Amino acid sequence: MSLLRAKIQDVFNEPACEQNRGKDAKARKKGCSKPLTPGAAAGGCAFDGAKIVLQPITDVAHLIHAPLACEGNSWDNRGAASSGPTLWRTSFTTDLTELDVVMGQGERKLFKAIREIKEAYGPPAIFVYPTCVTALIGDDIEAVCKRAAEKFGLPVVPVNAPGFVGSKNLGNKLAGQALLDHVIGTVEPDDAGPYDINILGEFNLSGEFWLVKPLLDRLGIRVRACIPGDARYLDVASAHRARAAMMVCSTALINLARKMEQRWDIPFFEGSFYGITDTSEALRQISQLLVKKGADPEMLGRTEALIADEEAIAWKKLAAYRPRLEGKRVLLNTGGVKSWSVVHALMEIGIKIVGTSVKKSTAGDKERIKQILKDDNHMFEQMTPRDLYAMLSEHKADIMLSGGRTQFIALKAKTPWLDINQERQHPYAGYDGMVELVRQIDLAIHNPIWRQVREPAPWDCQPAVREELPSTKSETATLHAVQEFAGTTADDFGEC
Repeated sequence: MSLLRAKIQDVFNEPACEQNRGKDAKARKKGCSKPLTPGAAAGGCAFDGAKIVLQPITDVAHLIHAPLACEGNSWDNRGAASSGPTLWRTSFTTDLTELDVVMGQGERKLFKAIREIKEAYGPPAIFVYPTCVTALIGDDIEAVCKRAAEKFGLPVVPVNAPGFVGSKNLGNKLAGQALLDHVIGTVEPDDAGPYDINILGEFNLSGEFWLVKPLLDRLGIRVRACIPGDARYLDVASAHRARAAMMVCSTALINLARKMEQRWDIPFFEGSFYGITDTSEALRQISQLLVKKGADPEMLGRTEALIADEEAIAWKKLAAYRPRLEGKRVLLNTGGVKSWSVVHALMEIGIKIVGTSVKKSTAGDKERIKQILKDDNHMFEQMTPRDLYAMLSEHKADIMLSGGRTQFIALKAKTPWLDINQERQHPYAGYDGMVELVRQIDLAIHNPIWRQVREPAPWDCQPAVREELPSTKSETATLHAVQEFAGTTADDFGEC
């Protein structure tokens, strides 16, 4: 437990984080996350964050040392896609019971589970995750993993990020630390070259990195390791021989990027593949870093030629959507890198941003938003469901882009909604991804269903009044009875 505490404090004191550098020594020890409310999920625990970062390593067996409920529904945890192995989507757990806890059988059961996975699946490595229960009862997973690795002849990696130590973001960083301690640098590649790079914090959601990789291939750039999206264990283990790195989501793996630069002299920058301008800028910075590290300078010219060709194609495709979308208002309820990169991407085609969430954004993310929007009036730290509904029902936005948890707020307000988070079904990265994002926004806004659902319901409408009035008292009484039953009077009915 003391070793875990030391790792957590090391993650809290992150020199590469601008916000952290501005704190005094006492404030750094409290970490970057807001205090958790007892009983609240707070967007995920540290275990959840660690598993999100490591699970997309596709050929590894991910073993949860915990009661069954801690594993839960693991299938397709984050919507990441694999071009090959599917072992990462298989749920492995030691299924610890009350009897195991009382009798102290946890470590023995873990060792047995590692052996069973080795014999049944033969993975290149096994990642072991403790959770709150197994951490609190004191199971020494470091010792068990070390013994199992010696016994079975394969890497068994302890990922010490039990849920109670902090937020999901802290779990992201602890996962990066586990890779540094036990994986990266353990395999020496025999094909290292001057055009090798690492991509950090890219999860290949809906396969969107596959829209970017062909661009890098055309430039002769090889992705040594994409961590974690569609990664293989051996690729990650040999990632220390890359010449440069791009960090896509700084809040998740900033500590990994900084320490790889310190240990192996791999320079990095933070960029985005969302939007035409940001994609072009990312390609330029990758090429510039590689040239500084010894690549042929002619690569810079090839990069500019590629950018010019791809931008011309993308803008030509987007021209058809501009008249339909220019001036449309978007409410963006997300966080992290998407809080500024998607803002920039949408503004490029004339869409107005009426608000963007910065709840999960870093100080650098917020500063970028201010530069893009020219002010901070459209930034909000946290907007409650009631506030979101009020904004949408008052028609202050034409569409909301968010995650699945808030889609029903938009639907209740009879406002178009598009999934922009990890559950999305369409890839939005790169030039082609930007065109797809605009196409999906156009389809959502101009879907004829919204005109239909905004019309009054049939039971709120008054049929055309007949010229002849009721001829008898009974007919008059019947009409009044129907109106009374519906809770209305004749004056309440309107035209439809």
